[in-house]
Amino acid sequence: MFERIKKAFHRRAGEHDENPSSHLRHGPVSEWAASRGMSFSGGTLGSTMAMQGKVGGRSWRMELGRPSRDYVAGEELRARAELGVFDDVGAMIINRPLKDALERRAYSMITDTLQTTADPRLPEEMRWLAMYDEIGWEGPPDAFWDRYAVLSDKRENALAWVDESLISLLMDWPDPQPLATVPFMIVLQRSKCYMRMQFMPAGTRTLDHASNVFVAACESALDAFRK
Repeated sequence: MFERIKKAFHRRAGEHDENPSSHLRHGPVSEWAASRGMSFSGGTLGSTMAMQGKVGGRSWRMELGRPSRDYVAGEELRARAELGVFDDVGAMIINRPLKDALERRAYSMITDTLQTTADPRLPEEMRWLAMYDEIGWEGPPDAFWDRYAVLSDKRENALAWVDESLISLLMDWPDPQPLATVPFMIVLQRSKCYMRMQFMPAGTRTLDHASNVFVAACESALDAFRK
């Protein structure tokens, strides 16, 4: 199942593209970063482009380049911020097709009697899926729950972090919208916020919206869990 999903992602993203960062060249991204008051670095052909900004007085970094996860095809957009919030809070928003694929992969490993050691390439998020319980509540539209799953160490942490503005942004991607099957997650863990997504379709409108989603997730975490 996981391999079929992965191959489908690769077909959509262009598996044989020698330069995955070719979808967005240096110029448009650097101009976009400048328009948001962010610093920019990188951008040579095939290299990772990095942007840095501030949220709530805290630095955050976004990178666009080759994927660091095998379930991401083409380009990967990832972001990270050290928020300094309570480090015992753990929560995750993940699109359901990716959650299902990772859980099937984990189950396959557990039931594979020929596998005696853990695969060192396993992503950390597979452990988070095992650690956290899925949380649901009334309020968000059914379409949100169809597309995403929210997991957390405590129900009250999920409710405090995933507020209405974040839900609205997660449901309002600009056209052409990324498909619901495109890998996406935001994680709050160890006082840091992370985002990872397959960057498809590639464009500065998607980049801008993804950064808005990440900043909103960081702001909500700072409001709810600041020390």
